[in-house]
Amino acid sequence: MSDFVTPPRTPLNPEAKKSVFSLLKARAAMGQKSLSFEFFPPRDGAEEGLWNTFDAVLGVNADFISVTYGAGGSNQAKSFEVLDRMAPEILTVGHLTCIGASRASTLATVKRFEQAGVRTVLALRGDSPKDNPDALAQGELKTALELVELVHAQTDLEIGVAAFPEVHPESGSLEHDAKVLAMKQAAGASFAVTQLFFGVEYYTQMLAAGAAAGVNIPVIPGLMPVSNAKQLLRMAAMSGAAVPAELAAKLEHSDEAEARAIGMEYTIQLGKDLLAAGAPGLHIFTLNKTDAALELAAGVGLI
Repeated sequence: MSDFVTPPRTPLNPEAKKSVFSLLKARAAMGQKSLSFEFFPPRDGAEEGLWNTFDAVLGVNADFISVTYGAGGSNQAKSFEVLDRMAPEILTVGHLTCIGASRASTLATVKRFEQAGVRTVLALRGDSPKDNPDALAQGELKTALELVELVHAQTDLEIGVAAFPEVHPESGSLEHDAKVLAMKQAAGASFAVTQLFFGVEYYTQMLAAGAAAGVNIPVIPGLMPVSNAKQLLRMAAMSGAAVPAELAAKLEHSDEAEARAIGMEYTIQLGKDLLAAGAPGLHIFTLNKTDAALELAAGVGLI
């Protein structure tokens, strides 16, 4: 049970809850922001933490959730076990990567999503698994854009895509990223979720570049609660996100409790700044942990 008392959120009609785009539009029409959370398939023995967090998220009336899977679909079976249980309860976005995949295998995965009740996918190229660094060369699909085109042409699923506030690691500029996002939009994407980042200016600069390229789909910031300094630095290194030097220094010279307080204060303020800058909502990376995710949601005023 959550420690947070949730005021009644304006109920959305069933039609609005059929897609991420429609619920974002409905929330915006009411002058409200969306609240959503990301989960990942748990390791064996860690299932309780996932399901406790999921129950807490349902308890605060989240608008939707998303579920990841590993590089090359490495824990796809576990992901589907999670999706089978989550999708009947709440609008659920399945992460769909294409690296190393054929068109046929991708459509088979999409079919499995549909069987689980998933109506929306987040179309990503993905990274090569550690045990197969040549997966991109071996696969039939080479880019997230090709994946969007395939899913849009062959299914009725809603499609979301990734956005990169600090520039994609294989891109030369925000302008190039904006052109790619515009192409994904033209191919059928109806919303985007950002990668991890730690400064509101990255988000606003990305939106400005996108607008100049013709991007008009909603872009939801992805935000990770900074409740563990070591975990923050590890996740930032994996995603290529720059941790502000002042924040890193404070975390480095603090004990665990102090670092948590500093990190959460920073993340909550970032969330507030993003909402004030026009973000349609926040997508909180839970890491399958309840307290920090809900503390962030409460701190920014979404619960």
